Amino acid sequence: MIKNSTSALLLQNHLLAEGMGSLDILVGCEESQAVTIELRKLGHNAFSCDLQECSGGHPEWHLQIDIFEAIKLKKWHVGIFFPTCTYLTISANKWYKDQPKRKSGTLVGAERKAARIESVKFFMDLYNCEIPLIAMENPVGVMSSEFRKPDQVLQPWMFGHGETKATCIWLKGLPKLKPTNIVEGREQRLHYLPKTKDRAKLRSKTYSGIATAMAMQWGGNAFR
Repeated sequence: MIKNSTSALLLQNHLLAEGMGSLDILVGCEESQAVTIELRKLGHNAFSCDLQECSGGHPEWHLQIDIFEAIKLKKWHVGIFFPTCTYLTISANKWYKDQPKRKSGTLVGAERKAARIESVKFFMDLYNCEIPLIAMENPVGVMSSEFRKPDQVLQPWMFGHGETKATCIWLKGLPKLKPTNIVEGREQRLHYLPKTKDRAKLRSKTYSGIATAMAMQWGGNAFR
């Protein structure tokens, strides 16, 4: 786990060292490290970043700090970001109506509208940051109207997983992902996960096939 000051981060993680042909890649809002690990396999100097501890098993590759502080650490070549979709998705629109506060703590009415405005700003601030090559990921939601239509919409079945989960991608300077393994099966598995404390985290984890495609097509093999 990496915290502390900027200088300590640089020293602890050798952020200034680059491998032959490697890219410095920041994978933001990713505690699972799914994409980070795939990029590392290809020889890239990739780091996940999230306010949560990582669950991917490689705390030495994880920046547990604010994403905008991580962006300042160095001149990253590529930024791949997975901003939280809680207030950006359209699946919970019923909570934006004026109504009594909920005992569960779920934001409703004016408070939820304010949270959505802040989430839209967070998304746009990431997209417009100084990193030259950027990919933004989010499910179907308000960014299609608040920003623009996504460059592409991915499905797990395009990358070897017989399931459905529409994932929107907004790109800046990066190419669209090409399907790698179109398979049969259109199960909505994640939709039917039991309501446990880890449900949101499980639903947000990037499918391994998509993570591999992101690493190969946006990073490439640095060992060649």
